[in-house]
Amino acid sequence: MAEYESVLLVKSEVFVFKIPPRTTNRGYRAADWNLADPHWTGRMRLVAKGKDCVIKLEDKNSGELFAKCPIDTYPGVAVESVTDSSRYFVLRIQDDNGRSAFIGVGFSDRSDSFDLNVALQDHFKWLKKSEEIEKEKEEGPKQGLDLRFKEGETIKINMKITKKDGSEVASKPRAKGPAQAGGLLPPPPGAGRLAGPPAPSKATPSSSPAHQPPAAESWGDFAGVEAQLSAPADTAANSSWVQF
Repeated sequence: MAEYESVLLVKSEVFVFKIPPRTTNRGYRAADWNLADPHWTGRMRLVAKGKDCVIKLEDKNSGELFAKCPIDTYPGVAVESVTDSSRYFVLRIQDDNGRSAFIGVGFSDRSDSFDLNVALQDHFKWLKKSEEIEKEKEEGPKQGLDLRFKEGETIKINMKITKKDGSEVASKPRAKGPAQAGGLLPPPPGAGRLAGPPAPSKATPSSSPAHQPPAAESWGDFAGVEAQLSAPADTAANSSWVQF
């Protein structure tokens, strides 16, 4: 499948400077360049073709290529910011024979350098995401999680009911049924009530045992004793118990 070149960014004016070799490990400084006298002025195009990303410096009128800077990662060696300004960069340019050199580039407006940063970051983020998608396709679809309940598996959910003011509603205790009260059935009505003594009835002279005449069959030959017990006290005292 043929790959087409896509333009990521175009800046109509960019300045190119010759820079001195770096003698220390410290970063480049734009103040060391002759900023008042740029070596070349033209336009910049940031283009992508497949996984390749290139900054092209071209003539404004004819479009003739002045230099190109292949970029394999960002931030990296191909495009490096200077330490004393946000408008200037150091590019590693290469020719078709593989020879490379470092030049300084800059913009008159700080927003142009910001756009270049954003365009490079977006491209390599997209490139990384595309590589992850291709890797997932090669590994095959991932097995989804089985969230179904197993046989016999249950779940317990604690639910709290709150009022409008945010306070919780107290749950009512559940009444214990016959099966919850020790496993025994309740007794039948009235079975647990103890039978108390019969209520005493009001005694009347006619119904009192002391005033009821004894039955003849229960007293028998003791009728004389009754006569003595019912006699006056003095007569009963003089009577002889021998007769009994």
